[in-house]
Amino acid sequence: MIGLGLRLAVAGGREAAVRLVVVAAAVALGTGLLLATLAGINATKTQNLRYAWLNTGADPSTTSAVAGVDPAWWLIREDYFHGEQLGRVDVAPTGPAAPVPSGLAALPGPGEFYASPALHDLLRTTPAAELGDRFPGREVGVIGAAALPSPDSLLIVVGQPADVLAAQPAAAKVSRILTTDPADCNRCIIGLDNTMFTVSLSVIAAALIFPVLIFIGTATRLSAARREQRFAAMRLIGATPRQVSVLATVESTVAALAGTLLGFGVFFALRPGLATIPFTGATFFPSDLALTLVDVLAVVVGIPVGAAIAARLALRRVRISPLGVTRRVTPKPPGAWRLLPLMAGIAELAWFVGRKPATTDGQTFAYIAGAVLMVAGLVLAGPWLTMRAARLVANRAQRPAALIAGRRLSDDPMAAFRAVSGLVVALFVTTAASGAITSYVAERTTPAGDSVAATSMSQTFWPEELVPGTPTPSIADIPAGLSAITGVKAVIPVRENLREISSDPDNPQGPGLISCTDLARTPEFGRCPDGAGTAAVWNDLIGPREPGASPGQRVWPASDITDLDSLRLLSVVVQTDGSAAAKERVRTVLATMNPWGRFPSTEAEWEADSARILVQFQRLAAVVILASLPIAGCSLAVSVIAGLTDRKRPFSVLRLTGVRIRMLRAVVALESAVPLLVVAAVAIGAGFLAAALFLRAQLDYALHAPDASYYVIVAGGLVASLAIIAATLPLLRRITGPETARNE
Repeated sequence: MIGLGLRLAVAGGREAAVRLVVVAAAVALGTGLLLATLAGINATKTQNLRYAWLNTGADPSTTSAVAGVDPAWWLIREDYFHGEQLGRVDVAPTGPAAPVPSGLAALPGPGEFYASPALHDLLRTTPAAELGDRFPGREVGVIGAAALPSPDSLLIVVGQPADVLAAQPAAAKVSRILTTDPADCNRCIIGLDNTMFTVSLSVIAAALIFPVLIFIGTATRLSAARREQRFAAMRLIGATPRQVSVLATVESTVAALAGTLLGFGVFFALRPGLATIPFTGATFFPSDLALTLVDVLAVVVGIPVGAAIAARLALRRVRISPLGVTRRVTPKPPGAWRLLPLMAGIAELAWFVGRKPATTDGQTFAYIAGAVLMVAGLVLAGPWLTMRAARLVANRAQRPAALIAGRRLSDDPMAAFRAVSGLVVALFVTTAASGAITSYVAERTTPAGDSVAATSMSQTFWPEELVPGTPTPSIADIPAGLSAITGVKAVIPVRENLREISSDPDNPQGPGLISCTDLARTPEFGRCPDGAGTAAVWNDLIGPREPGASPGQRVWPASDITDLDSLRLLSVVVQTDGSAAAKERVRTVLATMNPWGRFPSTEAEWEADSARILVQFQRLAAVVILASLPIAGCSLAVSVIAGLTDRKRPFSVLRLTGVRIRMLRAVVALESAVPLLVVAAVAIGAGFLAAALFLRAQLDYALHAPDASYYVIVAGGLVASLAIIAATLPLLRRITGPETARNE
C-alpha cells in the first residue's frame, strides 16, 4: 500500500501533481518561517553570550587569583556618540600571561587601542574633536566578531599604564575573562538578565511559533475533501479502512517531506535579511542565526510526522461506508462557557488593582497568571466569537453573498477560527506591550528634542570617583576653549553643597549650589525663589522632576550659603544649541577634565539608556506583529484555496445556474475576512484592557494611547493579510468552469 500511495501522490495525474506542488510550497514557506523563528531564538542566546566578557570585573569569580596567570587591571565605562552607547574598556596587563578576551590578539599596551569595526569606521570619518580625541594613542587592531555582540557595536579597548589604572577607585584586578552567560550571572550588568531573557524567548515562542505551526497544519490539509472522496471510491471497490489510512498517511507525508526540505532553502534565503532586524536592540551576525542538530531533526521529523497524524485524524471526522457514501457530521456549536477563562483572567488582573503583591515574585506570578489566562481564554473563546459574528452577518445580510458566508461560518466556526488562532497571541502580546510601554514612557516624560534635558551636558566630579591624593578640579580647570565651541550657549559651574544639608531627610536639597545671578542667565534650567541669592540644585541642573514638568518650570529651593567661592567645584554644565556636532565636541572636551570618571551625557541619553529594555520589548512587539499578521494571512489564504478546491463542483453548479463569479468571490472573501477582523478586534481590545489593568495595579498609571507607529503596523499587517487572501480569489474563475460540474 505504501508503493500505491507513492504512485497516487507523485504520478496520480495532473490534479495530484498540482496538489503535491501546492502543499509542498505552502509547507516550505511555513517551514522556512519556523526555522527562522528557531534560529532567532538561538541567535538571541548566542548574542547574549558575547556580552559575557564585558562583565569581567563585575563578577567576583574573575577577580580571584589564578595560578600561572598575570592579573590585569580592568575598568569598563559607558560613553555615548550621537545618542548611541559606546563601551570603553581600559586595561593594563601586569605581565605577559595576562588574560585576553576572545576577539583580541593581545591586550593593548599604553598608548594603544583596539576598536570595533563600526567604531573604526567612525574614527576615520568623524572629526577628531568630536570623537577621536577621547582615545589616547593609536589604533593597533580591530576587535574580532567573537567579542562583538553585534556588527554595529561601538566598543573600544584602551591600553593604560598599570600604575595609573591601578590607582583608579573603580578599577578591578582580574585574572580571568568572564565567559558565563549574563542570563545565568547574578552580578552581570551588561546583557540580558535571566528575567528579560526568559520573557524575550517566551514572547518569540508564543507569538511566532504558534501561528507558524497553525499555518503548516493548514497547508498539509489542502484538498482534504477531494482526497476523502477518492478514499470513499476505494472503499467501494474493497479497500479496508486500514489501507485507506495508509494511503492518506503516505500522500500527506510525501508532500510535507518535500515542503520541509524546500523550507531549508527558504530559511537560508531569509537569513541575511533577518540578521538586520534588531529585535533585542542590536542586529545579529548572519552566523548567529544558526540551527542546532535538535532543531533540524525536530523539524525534519516533526513536520512530516505531524502531517501524517493530521491526515489520519482527519479521516475520523468522515465516515466512509463500503457503499462509498461520505457523510460529514456538522460539529456541535461552541458554547458560551468558552468565555469563562477570559473572564477569569480579566477578573484576576482587576483584583490586584489597589492590592499589589508585596514581593517581586508575587507580582510576577500575579500578572503572568492573569495574562496567560487571558490568552488561553481568547483562543478558547475564538470559535464562539466567530460563530456569533457569523450569525450577526447572516441575520443582517442584505445580499446573497453575506447570507451564504454567514451561514457557512456559523455551521463550522471552529474550522474558520483555526486558521487565525495564532493571530490572537501575537496581537494580544503586541497590544499589551505597546500600551504598557507607551504609557510608562509618557508618564516618565521623555524630554523633547529642544529641551535642555536633551541639549545640555554635564561633567560631575564626585569625590568618591576622584583618584585619592589628586587635586579637586576648580573653575580655573575649565578649558578656555569650551565656551568658544560653535553651538555652545552657556558654560555654568555648579558648586558642591554641604553634605549634611543635601542629605538632611527633613529638608532635602540638591547636591549642588548656584548663584541666582548665574541661574537667571539660563532660565531654561529654572529659577530661584524671589529674593534668594543662592539656590540648591542638582549637579546637572535638571535632576528628578514631576511628570509633565519641563526643567524651565522648576523653582529651586533657596540656600542660606552665600560664600560659593570657598566651596569645591561639583560639576560643569554646558548648554548647547542641540546640534550633534556641538554636543560631541563638548563631550570630548568635558571628558578631559575627569578622564577616569563617568563620561558626560545629556539627561535624555541617560533616560533613553534606562528605558533601553523597554525599547527592546517595544521593538520585539513590532517584529512579532509584522511577522505574525502575514503568517495569519497565509494561513487564511491556504484555507481559502483548500475551500475552493473542495467546493469547486458546487460552485461550478452555481455558476451554471446563473450566479455571477463576483458573488462567489464575495462569499469567499467574507468567509475569510470575518474571522480575521473579529479576532483582531477582540485581541486588540483584550490587550489594551490587560495593559490598563497592569498599569493601574503595578504603577498606578493611566493607559496612554500608543503612538502612530503601532496603528500603522497593525493596519499594515491587516491590509497585507487581506491582500494575501484577495490574491487567491482569481483562482475561483479557473476552477469553477462548466467542465467541473460533470458528475464524477
